[in-house]
Amino acid sequence: MVGASRVKKKAGFDSLHQKVYLSLWRTYDRLRAMEDALFGEWNLTAQQYNVLRLLEARYPEPIPTLQLSAKLISRAPDITRMLDKLESQHWIRRERSLEDRRAVLVALTDKGMDLVKKLAEPVKRMHEAQLGHLSGEEMRSLVALLQAARGPHEPDGSDWNS
Repeated sequence: MVGASRVKKKAGFDSLHQKVYLSLWRTYDRLRAMEDALFGEWNLTAQQYNVLRLLEARYPEPIPTLQLSAKLISRAPDITRMLDKLESQHWIRRERSLEDRRAVLVALTDKGMDLVKKLAEPVKRMHEAQLGHLSGEEMRSLVALLQAARGPHEPDGSDWNS
């Protein structure tokens, strides 16, 4: 009988699939820590910044909440609460659609646009710090591999399918 002190924990990963998945998760965690530090200075989350950037693309026109939600990088099960926070900072405004009273339209305010402009350079520097050590060819290859990995799991019509 082998004593408890002699039993070694299995080293490594259960499979290559697990190794790849956990490597993606670790990479996300390391890169996300840099985002959290930057956006924390502005009392924002990365997902809230994603909302502001999506609204910037339509500025000054509003976008329906459901359409906005579908364009987010990561799912937002409680988009209403996230929009409440952005609205309380006067970075966005919401209004009911005149055509469909059930629809809520969201738009970036001038104050929100100012914030997005202020964050443009710090965000650019952060991305360079996160991935600037990779060559252009390595980054293009990584993008292609990530697209291939998530492709079967993307919903039809997703902007991320191409």
